[in-house]
Amino acid sequence: MARRYESDVLAGDWRRRRVVPEVDAEPDLVIEDADSGFCGAVVGFESGAVVLEDRHGRRRNFPLLPAAFLLDGQPVTLRRPVRAPAPEPRRRTASGSIAVDGVKAQVAKASRIWVEGVHDAALVERIWGDDLRIEGVVVEPLDGIDRLDAEVRAFAPGPGRRLGVLVDHLVPGSKESRIVATVTSPHVLVTGHPYVDVWQAVKPAAIGIAAWPVVPPGRPWKEGVCAALGVADPADLWRHILSRVKSYTDVETPLINAMERLIDFVTDPSVPRAPRAHPALPRALTPP
Repeated sequence: MARRYESDVLAGDWRRRRVVPEVDAEPDLVIEDADSGFCGAVVGFESGAVVLEDRHGRRRNFPLLPAAFLLDGQPVTLRRPVRAPAPEPRRRTASGSIAVDGVKAQVAKASRIWVEGVHDAALVERIWGDDLRIEGVVVEPLDGIDRLDAEVRAFAPGPGRRLGVLVDHLVPGSKESRIVATVTSPHVLVTGHPYVDVWQAVKPAAIGIAAWPVVPPGRPWKEGVCAALGVADPADLWRHILSRVKSYTDVETPLINAMERLIDFVTDPSVPRAPRAHPALPRALTPP
């Protein structure tokens, strides 16, 4: 009977197998498909196959089979590279600052920020609350600023006891600007925004309207706005406004600039300030 095999198939070390190296299919790696001879650069992946593009711009897809490719004439197994997960974006506070995790609120410092009323305080808390707690700065609402000079003197500001005051409708020639002019302590910064009420510092789009209603002079502004928008109770409208404010992007730039200046002032005792007859009027403010 003729021998079926030229040699003994069990002779030698038949257990040894040739190890084909695995290679990451990195972009622009030039590789050849062993079966078809198609040679091209790796340009991506599609449906589990590698996409090769040759020098003429032709593209073909090849499955990632074992020993299916040649690299420099040697068989290799291509594999899709394993990418490290992208780092999570740094969390930011509502004011846009980088959030600091694991830091407790500081004990309240002597320095303070005053605002005109509870609505101002709630809006400041909504946007800058995290920053102020880390800095240990308390925001206190006033009942208007008619007695601002007397309130400031009673506070007794000093180098380690600074005071920042946020004022509504702080525009040249207004009643508010005349009141602010009476405060001349170098340890007090008074600044503000041009809007009649802090409500108006919220962007109309944030609360779903095209623009804030125009209220005729002599009529209380909040009442006029509520009437124009068909809301009976100002408290209901305020709750709606506040619920729509998620971050600094929902309020107008003059309010942001004013608050950032006040926070910098009360938290940086190294900043020298000379007495001014008309301190901290916002530059180039015009009525809205």
